[in-house]
Amino acid sequence: MALETAIYARQSIDKKDSISIETQIEICKKETFLEEHIVIYKDKGFSGKNTNRPAFAAMMNCIRSGKMKRVIVYKLDRISRSVLDFSRMMEEFSRHKVEFVSCTEKFDTSTAMGRAMLNIAVVFAQLERETIQARVSDAYYSRSHKGYYMGGRVPYGFRLENAVIDGVHTSKFVEDPEEVEKIRRIYEEYAKPEGTLGSALRSLLEAEEKTETECDDVSEDKAVLENKAVPENKTVPGCEAVRGRAPLSSARISEIIRNPVYVRADIEVYHFFLSQGARIINPVEDFIGTNGIFLYKGRDGDGKKRKQYDLKDREVVIAPHEGVIDSELWLACRVKLMKNRQLSTVRKGMRSYLTGKVKCKKCGYAYQVIQSEGTKTLNRYFRCSGARYSIKCTGAGHTIYADELEEYVRSEIKKVLEQFSYLSDECERQQEPVCNHYKIRIASIEKEIEDLLEKVASANDSLMVYINKRVETLDGEKQELQKKMAKITSEDDVFRADKITGFTDKWDELELIDKQRIVDILIDHIEIGEGEMEIFWNI
Repeated sequence: MALETAIYARQSIDKKDSISIETQIEICKKETFLEEHIVIYKDKGFSGKNTNRPAFAAMMNCIRSGKMKRVIVYKLDRISRSVLDFSRMMEEFSRHKVEFVSCTEKFDTSTAMGRAMLNIAVVFAQLERETIQARVSDAYYSRSHKGYYMGGRVPYGFRLENAVIDGVHTSKFVEDPEEVEKIRRIYEEYAKPEGTLGSALRSLLEAEEKTETECDDVSEDKAVLENKAVPENKTVPGCEAVRGRAPLSSARISEIIRNPVYVRADIEVYHFFLSQGARIINPVEDFIGTNGIFLYKGRDGDGKKRKQYDLKDREVVIAPHEGVIDSELWLACRVKLMKNRQLSTVRKGMRSYLTGKVKCKKCGYAYQVIQSEGTKTLNRYFRCSGARYSIKCTGAGHTIYADELEEYVRSEIKKVLEQFSYLSDECERQQEPVCNHYKIRIASIEKEIEDLLEKVASANDSLMVYINKRVETLDGEKQELQKKMAKITSEDDVFRADKITGFTDKWDELELIDKQRIVDILIDHIEIGEGEMEIFWNI
């Protein structure tokens, strides 16, 4: 039986500057010297970065069966761009005494020098492939940092519209009024003290029941509504996304709340992402409270991290579209979602609404709430957790009963809130743009000071004089802005605290979780030592 000669041709994509499969085959035929037993193998639309190609696999099976004597390709990178794959392939060729011919490079695998040169050529072929990948990656991140639409699913609440950004034709998001109204309802419902993902879903369900777009079969959903519960991932009739989107569910509502594409990014949003370890691409001056945000994985990000929760090393880019949710509302929902996730993993103590707030002034450890049964009553008291360690801290040196401490903190909360008077919404709206402007300038000053300090190590005497004067000037401007900010912030706290005042009058009626939320807003922590106690307020 006569052995066959194989001609192998591959083309990943059709491009003007790429050679077609037909042309490759015609050039390879010239190396066959009019042989009769020729078999042609063609892989179109497959990359050379690996060997997962149907025609290549068929050719290798034929080689293993002992029917092949020679393989001809137009160029080396047509058969492989991987050093490892090519090495394995050549070992198999050698084992079955199969010659390899590259028409362009003119390699002769029958000699040691030919095999060595062949391996060197493969190294350069792989280098070319990796260089192309690097260029594609560079282009992707360069375009993403400019706010161009990079493809993918369009977020709920938006549709795509053609746009020109910096002379480049691309697309940008434009709000869908009907869907944006649902987005706002989700945020407003979830931001309520008692708001949950389920309640946000029920709110949409109730709104849909009042429209004529409701699906015919809603008996199950009405029963769910009557029971005041929505199962996880329960979908809402009538909320099926237009243009072929998946229905809304509690999981998608969580995704919507996390997504910064909706927020009107201002300086508070800037500081939030900065505090979470994200890499902010735009200068702080761009956070003026109008545009949304694109959040990217980041080039050096860890692919194993849960990207939906972990913001460290994520890249934050100001998007060209306008945001639809105010920063205060978006941040309240985003932070609440983060806290709820933490509570679901490590549940907060349910014995007192002050759990986690009380610290020991002597050792710095937190006070624990201990519960013990007395003769007739159930006693709760705080004990320094440092007592369990080698320091054997005695804490305050006496028993701190939980009921007494809770009552004292409640009275102090009431005293603090009574100091505030009502501040109108109109006054708050007038202060917000000024306040945001001050914050942006302060952040810009801090960045400039940081850059100047980095130059100190290599600075000469003349440069040091300039650095000292400039830092002094910037620091003076920063202190003046902080004084103005302090005045506005104190007035703003009056307004925020006034919203909470009503809760203190109905304190005994509140659930434990609601008391914890109020304490989280008002109090940073409480320090207790021997014969002394101090409350550190957030207001």
